[in-house]
Amino acid sequence: MADFVSQYWSWYIAIPSVLGILGCGWLAMGNRGTKPTGGSVDKMPHIWDEDLQEYNNPLPAWWLNMFLITIVWGLIYLVLYPGLGSFSGTLGWTSKGQYEAEMAQAAESYGPLYARYAATDLESLAKDPDAMRTAERLYASYCSTCHGSDARGATGFPNLRDGDWLWGGEPAIIKQTIANGRFAVMPAWGVPLGGDEGVADVAEYVISLSGREVDAARLESGQQKFAMFCGGCHGPTGTGNPIMGAPNLTDATWLYGGSRGVIRKSIASGRSGRMPAHGEFLGDDKVHLLAAYVLSLAK
Repeated sequence: MADFVSQYWSWYIAIPSVLGILGCGWLAMGNRGTKPTGGSVDKMPHIWDEDLQEYNNPLPAWWLNMFLITIVWGLIYLVLYPGLGSFSGTLGWTSKGQYEAEMAQAAESYGPLYARYAATDLESLAKDPDAMRTAERLYASYCSTCHGSDARGATGFPNLRDGDWLWGGEPAIIKQTIANGRFAVMPAWGVPLGGDEGVADVAEYVISLSGREVDAARLESGQQKFAMFCGGCHGPTGTGNPIMGAPNLTDATWLYGGSRGVIRKSIASGRSGRMPAHGEFLGDDKVHLLAAYVLSLAK
């Protein structure tokens, strides 16, 4: 609440908030009254269904008191906690401060659990059942949203069980990927290839690399265009380049789908993918354990 460009916006929030609460108090106090005695009760002037009339009794005391308590509580809250523009409250509470305190408490409680695995190499750690049960919970919390609860991925999110790696499957590379993240871009080639016909030619050649039946009339042209526009990243034979995150096109493993239409779309419009960096958020010990878990899935 302290990032206002001017104090105007702070007052714009604070003044209506206070006036609104005080107005509710004035309204509640204005409806106080004592219940008439002797059976004489005022009635409202409107009538329904000929004889149905509304009594004008005051609010019950317990109900009115509840209103007043909530009003007082609201004022006390706004004094203690943020809520009135840039005023931070007398307690100095912030959501960031609470988060940092909770994270510090969690690190103190659970840090030793992860630290004891940090000295073990990834290959050995991947074979430790106790460690993998702990790592599985980490995976479920931080990785399953994208890669799936079974780690088999989804469209645009790699399958972690098939041993096919965009950036390499060595233990150190896996750990680096989790810690630092990855960002890959497949450029759009529709215009450089001359439109739909050029895209279709290259698509047929790409499909042929994995041994599928293709339109033979397009192969020669597709191969020439592939060598000119695609070989720099995917290699002259289409086997990919882990340094650039360029996929192997010969293994029939498709990140966005392997149908003819999807392949043409990938070539024409390009693709972009991002793996967020988890190192700063999770810390080295948790990243180490997660890397061992991912390694165990592929094996």
